Amino acid sequence: MGTISLEKRDSLYWLGRYTERVYTTLNIFNKCYDRMLDSDENDYKNLCCRLDIPNIYQSHDDFIHRFLFDQTNPDSVITSLNRSYDNGIMLRDEISSETLAYLLMALDIYKASVHSDVQPMALIPVTDYLLAFWGSLDDYIYDHRCRNIIKVGRYVERLDLYYRCSFDQQDIDLTLHKLKYHLGESGLHYDQGIFDTIFAISKDKSLQTEGWHRRCAIKLLGLIAA
Repeated sequence: MGTISLEKRDSLYWLGRYTERVYTTLNIFNKCYDRMLDSDENDYKNLCCRLDIPNIYQSHDDFIHRFLFDQTNPDSVITSLNRSYDNGIMLRDEISSETLAYLLMALDIYKASVHSDVQPMALIPVTDYLLAFWGSLDDYIYDHRCRNIIKVGRYVERLDLYYRCSFDQQDIDLTLHKLKYHLGESGLHYDQGIFDTIFAISKDKSLQTEGWHRRCAIKLLGLIAA
């Protein structure tokens, strides 16, 4: 196996991050959407705060449409999916046309969903295709370093969102173990001390009720594979 260029490593890493961002953000959005329907139509403001994105939305309806479909909005889900596909195009030889096809199908369905009367429901097949993308990745990528770099990006992004949205500690711990494994298999140079600090923060039960440990972990996550 040859050397992986810095540019290619960056594309592999961000392919993982953007693809996971779409998948996990859609799941988080769906819970927010249910709360907006059932109890608090302004719950989107809380989500913007947790995701650390500007609340540029005029109403919950405006949020639903622009957060999901506005391609001029850098924080929208469609923007992340476009970036995922763009990275996939650049990596066609590494991930295979079969794997790339799942991103294209997800993108096609996503764009068509803007015309649906119930847009969040119309997006359900998108998450199915993204799961198929991950499965195809394991089947068609022969260079294990490429596969593991993509998964490093995947689990860094998942942890970032899990911390921001206060997922259960059990989910965070499981993802940390997955990230540790794929970092070790990726061939990336990473700061073990930073990872150990995140792990220690996560294991300190006295800190788990404090927002500080989550903010600290989020900041450190961005430095692991920098």
